[in-house]
Amino acid sequence: MSFVEYSDFIQDGDVAIVYLSHDSMMPVKVQQGAQTQTRYGVIRHSTDLIGQRYGSKVTCSKGGWVQVLHPTPELWTVSLPHRTQILYTTDIATITMMLELKPGSVVCESGTGSGSLSHAILRTIAPTGHLHTVEFHQQRAEKVAMEFKEHRVDHLVTVRNQDVCKDGFGVTGVADAVFLDIPRPWDAVKHAKAAMKKQGGRVCSFSPCIEQVQRTCEFLADQGFEEINTLEILLRVHDIRTVSLALPDFGPDPSAQTPPDANEEAPPPTSAPNHTSVTLKTTTPPREIPGHTGYLTFATKPRT
Repeated sequence: MSFVEYSDFIQDGDVAIVYLSHDSMMPVKVQQGAQTQTRYGVIRHSTDLIGQRYGSKVTCSKGGWVQVLHPTPELWTVSLPHRTQILYTTDIATITMMLELKPGSVVCESGTGSGSLSHAILRTIAPTGHLHTVEFHQQRAEKVAMEFKEHRVDHLVTVRNQDVCKDGFGVTGVADAVFLDIPRPWDAVKHAKAAMKKQGGRVCSFSPCIEQVQRTCEFLADQGFEEINTLEILLRVHDIRTVSLALPDFGPDPSAQTPPDANEEAPPPTSAPNHTSVTLKTTTPPREIPGHTGYLTFATKPRT
């Protein structure tokens, strides 16, 4: 098992994702002889997980069932243990695209936090790229380094416990892209420029407040960055529902009727209109949607 390489069967030591429902998932470290409690009962790792195919349906001790999925960055984002606020797939997809990441890219990141974006970056730059990630908080840095090792991507990442605003990223002239998610990103702009390769590169800063964005843009411009732009991603998910709609009754069609003979009696009027309905699937927008998460500011280092 690796977050960047797929394997068919669950093995001892893997990290698997137990799928309970579309809004309830949990990561499980698979270990011989271990058990995991769920609301559907106990999952016994030795008999229920090890040797089974990823994607298998597992019956728990109470008779309910779950599915065991191969870990991916997307599944990790919705199931990881939160040590900080994290980035979600909507922003992550835009970041990886706008930073022009690809296999072999070298990326600098600060701060690491819970590692949500880090896993997506690693999957994108594998197998020959490298991520240099900086985390100010010592315990968080140690925890995420351990997770990278458990997820078997530690050969693609270097974790540093230091203050990026004072000490930089620990590398110079190698990065194709830099990502900043810190309270004062403008203090790290010079270090970001120093870490980037001489032949250009892209930088992204994530900030929740527009005042942070304004100051960061000023420092990016002062350092000679070009193509500075800021955007915000808002997601609106439509619900699919089955509805029944009544068809209107416009009465008889006059053009299709022949006038009655004068000697014939007119038919009595229908006592009740014949209302019919049609059943169809439609989408309905939610009454409320998640609002602002943060502003994404992108810029390009000019080629020198």
